Amino acid sequence: MLRENETIEFKKSTAEVKAGVVSIVAMLNKHGRGEVYFGIDDHGKVLGQTIGHTTLRDVTQAVVDNTEPKVYPKVEVRQIEGKECIVVEAQVKGGPYFAYGRAYIRVGESDKQLSVQEIKDRFRNDFLWEEEISDKKLKDVNIQMLKEYMKKANEAKRINFKYTNVKTTLNKLWLLKGNKLKKATEALFCDENHIEIQAAVFAGTDKLTFLDISQYKGNLFSLRQQAEVYVKEHIMWRAEIKSGPRKEIPEIPVEAIREAIGNSLCHRDFTNPKGNEVAIFKDRIEIYNPGKFPEDLNPEDFIRGDLRSILRNPLIAETMYKSSDIEKWASGLRRIYEECTASHVKFEFKRIPMGFVVIFYRPKWEDGKGLIDSEVIEEGLQKVRGETRGKTRVETRGKTGVKILQIIKENPQVTIPGLSQATGLTIKGVEWNIKTLKKKELLKRVGPAKGGHWEVVG
Repeated sequence: MLRENETIEFKKSTAEVKAGVVSIVAMLNKHGRGEVYFGIDDHGKVLGQTIGHTTLRDVTQAVVDNTEPKVYPKVEVRQIEGKECIVVEAQVKGGPYFAYGRAYIRVGESDKQLSVQEIKDRFRNDFLWEEEISDKKLKDVNIQMLKEYMKKANEAKRINFKYTNVKTTLNKLWLLKGNKLKKATEALFCDENHIEIQAAVFAGTDKLTFLDISQYKGNLFSLRQQAEVYVKEHIMWRAEIKSGPRKEIPEIPVEAIREAIGNSLCHRDFTNPKGNEVAIFKDRIEIYNPGKFPEDLNPEDFIRGDLRSILRNPLIAETMYKSSDIEKWASGLRRIYEECTASHVKFEFKRIPMGFVVIFYRPKWEDGKGLIDSEVIEEGLQKVRGETRGKTRVETRGKTGVKILQIIKENPQVTIPGLSQATGLTIKGVEWNIKTLKKKELLKRVGPAKGGHWEVVG
């Protein structure tokens, strides 16, 4: 007779898949391993399970999508007493593991929900990914980045000691375990690691055609800076000239972008092989974080300030907080809300099965919406043309268009591949910018395609 125990659970069918996911998590939190059988009742009687062409995939997806950290199980069909059953097996180290936003523990043949205090009592910091030992060495630490970090943290008055040497400094930051680097240290200060950001510009409102694509790797501080620069170079800017100095204004508040990128890196799920993403569409900008938002909470709760931050990576968050790279206490979403509201920019916080997305909707400046009532002028284009127009409104697709015009002004015979090399854009990206500039009558082609030259209009 088959029997349930603390590492084996029976379910009549996959109609009980949600309860099965809970049982998997409960067993993992107790023993680090567990099996769930679909097609057997509580008394051990084999009923069998109807299996369609997507059943195994659906069961696997249910486990992966609804556990945190992600559990990647082995799911297979087994013949038991002549009947087909589905068996889900998982084995992990550490914990706690959560199912549908809650932690459970196996007690005999039942699954008991853990309270916050029970989680704290049962699990210590050594279960966290960031507290695990890295295979990187002290020599792999980017010393210059560590020195710059310490300077910022000292200026922010959030650290009361100075940089001395790599080992001593990391030890004071709690980033060493004995003489070995933690994985948090690898992510924060080692250039060689598995963390990456993919950034792309798309021609329309979907991902069918891209104009530019880049992939960045490195430590978290470097990745954040590179992603911020990428966005700033591919959004629209205008200049406001009143009685005082000229003021550059982006279509999306830079501080909101900075917060979104910083939070997406700091709070990501580092066990997920998928990287962070920055996608720039014609109508919006999406910043994707491979780390699910807590199931029982809403972004609005954090905007109102009703809740304290729930940290997936507390050591990384604490380290970035000390240098003012993030504000640890649940203020990130509220700061995005405040910046976008003040700039009249529509935004959205969106949960998806494999993560969390911050969406900024781009204002339609070409329709006059989102523009302020003041003298607006694009200074970069003035310099390229060598002219001054007073009260004129000129638009361009970010600083990239200005850069292309500057290069052409200096070298009218420059080729598309030459522009690609000089700007870092793909060939398609250059062609798209050229088409846009020609459409806006800022650029024209003189003579044949071969043997002719470009001319900046104006």
